[in-house]
Amino acid sequence: MENIYSKIEPNTLLHIIHRFDEFEERNNICPDDQFIQLAALKMKKGTTFRPHKHIFKSGVDQVIAQESWVVLKGKVKVIMYDLDDSIIHTPILNVGDCSITFRGGHNYEILEDDTIVYEYKTGPYQGQKLDKEFI
Repeated sequence: MENIYSKIEPNTLLHIIHRFDEFEERNNICPDDQFIQLAALKMKKGTTFRPHKHIFKSGVDQVIAQESWVVLKGKVKVIMYDLDDSIIHTPILNVGDCSITFRGGHNYEILEDDTIVYEYKTGPYQGQKLDKEFI
């Protein structure tokens, strides 16, 4: 797993890259204090869980849109930005890899035709105007 910290605020985690070949039994990838949460699970046949449902959380006043991409097919170059909008890292994601952005900016360049990704973001989504600021 690759943690990318800000050069402006060295204790601020901006992005994470998790590679497909890094799967263990369970790996909680995102720190508990982030809005988006992601775990990587490698499970044996027959594994099951107690049935459950999730509840609304109280005490959350300010939420930032955080985003994750998981590559299902193809190849993607991620351009990751620091808090001052300077490029801080440019990894290539392959099939099964994922990127997570907590803060700072990002852009994606698709490197192969018919690339397929899952994109996850914290919500609720209230339109582009309230969701993002272009660099």
